[in-house]
Amino acid sequence: MRNVYLAIVIFIVEIMLQEFWIRLQQTGIIKIFQKQKSYGPAIVEKKASTPSMGGIVFIVISASLCVTRSADYKIWLFAIACGFIGLIDDGIKSFQGSSEGFSSLRKITLQVFLSLIYAFLICREYDIYLWRNVISPVWVSFPLIVFLSVGLQNAVNVTDGLDGLATGGVAISLIATAIYMGELNFDFAIAIGMVIGFLWHNSHPAHVFMGDAGSHFLAGLLFALILFNGSILLIVPFTFLFGIEIISVAIQIFSIRIFGRRIFRMAPLHHHFQRLNREVDYIVPSSDLEETIIVNRFYIVHIFGMALLYVILWRVL
Repeated sequence: MRNVYLAIVIFIVEIMLQEFWIRLQQTGIIKIFQKQKSYGPAIVEKKASTPSMGGIVFIVISASLCVTRSADYKIWLFAIACGFIGLIDDGIKSFQGSSEGFSSLRKITLQVFLSLIYAFLICREYDIYLWRNVISPVWVSFPLIVFLSVGLQNAVNVTDGLDGLATGGVAISLIATAIYMGELNFDFAIAIGMVIGFLWHNSHPAHVFMGDAGSHFLAGLLFALILFNGSILLIVPFTFLFGIEIISVAIQIFSIRIFGRRIFRMAPLHHHFQRLNREVDYIVPSSDLEETIIVNRFYIVHIFGMALLYVILWRVL
């Protein structure tokens, strides 16, 4: 019960700090806004002027926990390190007034380098479980940790395209993992409180965007929490939504380069449904309601996808 109270406290702290960060930007003391990509879907002016880099609050709270030695270092330091990759990327975008920060090659190089160091350190110090009670040999766990870590950082990043989509998806994954564990431990209480606290401001209509700092941080946090409270393969079902999103991007790129045609109207998948809805009036003519319905339906798909993949892995393994 104590950890439930902890989650509530972190939830309130996140809301208050995020409100402070938003006001700093709205008053002009700090100005960081999400620059619209020229090849992205059209967004309303309100979104173009929405404060960004809300993920910096994640890093501040997490660093404070690490300084007080109350957090699990092998989980939170990795999340902070991932967040710093995104933070630098956000800083470059803000400084240049551009929608582009790191080149794709430079970003993935940094992600791989960080993941290699992390995999080396934890494989040397801890037993890593492949599935349930099966301890994974290092030659299996090491490449899986690097591959899944880099993949999830990019997957959460591309999923962060609609108000509350990535944040809510991470919250669902964290809650599902806590249910799987059968308890709400200290680290999960902090993580769930922090993420839902951010969702307070990030749900539609969003008052702040998390930026790459937030998406990379949440990816690193989700990855490490599942890894050390479950197993490597458990990451696959419990990150279902993010896997679908990044796979849709890969399919789109492959199809364009090999066949010269698009499979989706736009990738990642949530933008495909945005375009589909606007072109054929699939849901309703209101773009605001479209976005809310798409996000809510993706949440539902995420929940059922996690359950389905988990059952399949349970039966196969």
